[in-house]
Amino acid sequence: MRYRYILLLILGVDALILLLQTTELSISNKELHILYGDSSFLQFFINLSLKLFSNNDFALRIPMISLHLMSAILLYKTLENYILLNKDRLWVILVFVLLPGVMSSAIVVNSAGFIIFGLSLFIYLYQNFNEKYSYIVLIIYAFIDKDFLYLFFSLILFSIYSKNNRFLILNTILFLISFILYGLHIKGSPSGHFLDTIGIYATVFSPIIFIYIFYVLYKKYLLKEFDILWFIASPVLLFSLLLSFRQKIEIEHFAPYIIVALPLFAQTFISSYRVRLKMFRKTYKNIFILTFSLLVVYSLIIFFNKEFYSVIENPKKHFAYKMHIAKELAQLLKDKNIRCVETKEKMAERLKFYGIKKCKANRLQEIALETQKRGSVTVSYAQRVVYRANVTKINNR
Repeated sequence: MRYRYILLLILGVDALILLLQTTELSISNKELHILYGDSSFLQFFINLSLKLFSNNDFALRIPMISLHLMSAILLYKTLENYILLNKDRLWVILVFVLLPGVMSSAIVVNSAGFIIFGLSLFIYLYQNFNEKYSYIVLIIYAFIDKDFLYLFFSLILFSIYSKNNRFLILNTILFLISFILYGLHIKGSPSGHFLDTIGIYATVFSPIIFIYIFYVLYKKYLLKEFDILWFIASPVLLFSLLLSFRQKIEIEHFAPYIIVALPLFAQTFISSYRVRLKMFRKTYKNIFILTFSLLVVYSLIIFFNKEFYSVIENPKKHFAYKMHIAKELAQLLKDKNIRCVETKEKMAERLKFYGIKKCKANRLQEIALETQKRGSVTVSYAQRVVYRANVTKINNR
């Protein structure tokens, strides 16, 4: 019972950190595209929250945080099939919530957080209940998000390996339906982005964990130790790397498939650790301490990211710049009793979310950070000016 309380404590602290981080972020243009672009289940889910709780950052991000917390619970239940000791499962959950890719998917509105939850739900149902429940979920997935196309492909391979003809037929049909509805986005002329993709994966998982993922998947292949998690992770990882030779890939479409295979990687590490005598465990212990320490450092960087503006020469080079500025700028305009402006389209769309509409009465024009003009508005983080704009009242008479 105490392990459940510890799990709840971990998730509670995780949720609190994410909620605090919500106050630090502004809506980005990519998130606006999801909210008001092509119809999707995620769009419906987020817009429902906004309708219930009005346009604000908490209503925008709480749905993603909720999906993240449910994914963590489903992962913990899945770990029961792979790891014997409760304390080991809790360590895996800690690693999960600290993964940079998981942290970003838990708060940024994109498909990654939704796909992680969807995959976690399918795996839990498939491994713990009658197959028919997982069939129902898969059928629903075919009609709500294009990224489940890769799941159907992986399950086709798994069905062939496990000689499950019924499962093979179902996933083949669902793959074709998904392909017809959404297509497979292979575009452009061949251009090498392989090293860039490796670098992004290393950022999403941390370098040590990503190298270990490769090791485990390859080791399982050599030993012919295949299970459904291996088939979910391996083909998608391989496909994304092959695709990166041709085009730049959007990592949020592929990384969730490797993230949900975390029980497989944890099982291999813990088995390798436990099978050794205590005197020979030091190397594994040091690797884990180093990995966990790096994850904590990455988490602190994400949480205190605004402090880095004080040391970056060009604020626009900050990794989270596109998710800053708008909320504070909107409040500054409201303080000046300005409720509408004419400005660049991207900023105008972001300001609209915070109640600053488009109009011809006032013009908002970004100016150099060093420029001092009367009537200008300034956004600063960590005592550093990161955005400055001039506001001009337009007389149309």
